[in-house]
Amino acid sequence: MISNEVPEHPCASPVSNQVFERRLIEKYIAENGVAPINGQPLSEEQLIDIKVSHPIRPKAPSATSIPAILKSLQDEWDAVMLHSFTLRQQLQTTRQELSHALYQHDAACRVIARLTKEVTAAREALATLKPQAGLIAPQATPASQPAAVGAGGEAMEISEQVGMTPEIIQKLQDKATVLTTERKKRGKTVPEELVRAEDLGKYRQVASHAGLHSASIPGILSLDLCPTDTNKVLTGGADKNVVVFDRREEQIVATLKGHTKKVSSVIYHPAQSVVFSASPDSTIRVWSVTGGNCVQVIRAHEASVTGLSLHATGDYLLSSSEDQYWAFSDIQTGRVLTKVTDETAGCALTCAQFHPDGLIFGTGTADSQIKIWDLKERTNVANFPGHSGPVTSIAFSENGYYLATGAQDSSLKLWDLRKLKNFKTITLDNNYEVKSLVFDQSGTYLAVGGSDIRVYICKQWSEVLNFPDHSGLVTGVAFGEHAQFLASTGMDRSLKFYSL
Repeated sequence: MISNEVPEHPCASPVSNQVFERRLIEKYIAENGVAPINGQPLSEEQLIDIKVSHPIRPKAPSATSIPAILKSLQDEWDAVMLHSFTLRQQLQTTRQELSHALYQHDAACRVIARLTKEVTAAREALATLKPQAGLIAPQATPASQPAAVGAGGEAMEISEQVGMTPEIIQKLQDKATVLTTERKKRGKTVPEELVRAEDLGKYRQVASHAGLHSASIPGILSLDLCPTDTNKVLTGGADKNVVVFDRREEQIVATLKGHTKKVSSVIYHPAQSVVFSASPDSTIRVWSVTGGNCVQVIRAHEASVTGLSLHATGDYLLSSSEDQYWAFSDIQTGRVLTKVTDETAGCALTCAQFHPDGLIFGTGTADSQIKIWDLKERTNVANFPGHSGPVTSIAFSENGYYLATGAQDSSLKLWDLRKLKNFKTITLDNNYEVKSLVFDQSGTYLAVGGSDIRVYICKQWSEVLNFPDHSGLVTGVAFGEHAQFLASTGMDRSLKFYSL
């Protein structure tokens, strides 16, 4: 009201109800002590502040000409450009900081991945060396002998140093004597609990489990059942894993990881919670089922391990390999007791199996031979020619004198170990691939796994069962106790059970 301009700090007078610029009205009151409009008394305390947004002053009259407007626009444009330049600089700086942070994150991820890999390798090496270190340390190694463990933890020539000691040979002989005596006592009597052939012929698939091994690398390559509890199932897969499965509970008990290639052979220990596996990675691993870890790595071979068999004592493992050697190892120490090859043959071994008594064993070769070896003397005592193509599987009957063999010639041959001759040849369909052979615990039935599953009754050698249920090649077949069920695995990644 006083200056006739828009006030910067407006306030209202309750005496005159007018709006004034606070600076001017305070000066007027200080001089006159009354309101400027009606002359009534007024003090600074009575003034009421008016809150308004910051007022925009009108342009000065001098800014209303065209040159002044252009000058004003130019100034505003310059200010906008300077502000834009500042923003671009800040954006560039932020981008550089972000890029640097991403590079640091990527480098950190790489370091973490490398450290994780090194930790895993160190743990595996520790698991390998711990048992060996504890067992090798007490024995002094002669200077002429290499160190106990070579590069990569490999068992070196100590195998020659340990050898088949008289104590080990006596232990093998004593066990064989006991087993032979027990077999003679049993004679030819068949256990009463054994399923009869007519009932076996009625078996059908009762369960199928496909989730044991990885779907990305399909295929179960090996199968074994625990001899003292056939509900405990062991499988080895193309996914490098060993899986322990409970048939009754229908659930996985343990998944054992450590092999660097597929698992081609597995064995379940009859008396301990221990399993064995072999692989083309040239190692044999001993696993604790309860601990779920590898307790021993046996490095008996320099090439793919093709066969695995547990001695009747439960203390020794037989293995065969593409390096043309068979090896006899102590499962407790992981040491190779003896390692032998037939230098005259010069051929890879494809499978190996102990005779039930444990004093002799058989190996199959890539050039279609079956060789019988004397374990105590470590000599080749008999050869069975007749197949064509690599031998894929061999099985000794519990009766002690039948040997069944299969090869890539679509045939199944049966040999009499007393007469050392082939007494029966079962010709299978064209292109039939025999992958697994197994007698039941009584030696009454023989199961064949390959292109399908077939069960024969011994002596008559007639087929009592045929299951084409697997969509892939059958890689393993096994009998439950008293043949009360049949188990099979295949390249279709499934574990199947057959029963009444």
